Amino acid sequence: MSDALIVFIRNPVKGKVKTRLGRAIGDDAALQVYLQLCLLTRNAICTFSGKKYLFYSDEIIWNDEWDSREFDKQRQVGNDLGERISNAFEMAFLVHRRILLIGSDCPYLKPYHLNQALDYLNDADCVIGPAKDGGYYLIGLNQRIPGLFLNKSWSTSLVFNETCDTLKNDNHSYALLETLEDIDNPEDWEHYLNDHLKSKKNF
Repeated sequence: MSDALIVFIRNPVKGKVKTRLGRAIGDDAALQVYLQLCLLTRNAICTFSGKKYLFYSDEIIWNDEWDSREFDKQRQVGNDLGERISNAFEMAFLVHRRILLIGSDCPYLKPYHLNQALDYLNDADCVIGPAKDGGYYLIGLNQRIPGLFLNKSWSTSLVFNETCDTLKNDNHSYALLETLEDIDNPEDWEHYLNDHLKSKKNF
């Protein structure tokens, strides 16, 4: 059974993406940041050798920048984010053994994070990439873990700890990737741009 990568994205509609960022810099600018984050995500996962799934928040777009020849396009199904993630994993487990799921908010994600996550799943039941805001930018499983994504405080700083507590309480092993920063506000984006400029100068 092959490996799989699930990417969750929001449909790129002004006023409906990066809303916290939009309140500070305006909806037009926030949409452009989101599109840039999507581009960075595509670049980070382009070398992933397994099956790639793209789950849209609302409706599937067949002729966008996400190549339909590269991505198996699906629509997220569920009443909240936890149900949507759970349903996506359930679908993928019909075919795949090791499954990773990411969003499109972490510009620091690199191919080696995906490779390391798959390696960890050879021994651990779950792998998590913690985000500095208390959530996570990546989660991977090699088996179904019922309830892992249910009754979580989504979009808060509690999600990572709640997820780890569920794993511990159910006696599931897990491994951690390095902690990275998601983009939620202008300071996050400015920090990334400064880091990016520094890395280019050093190169």
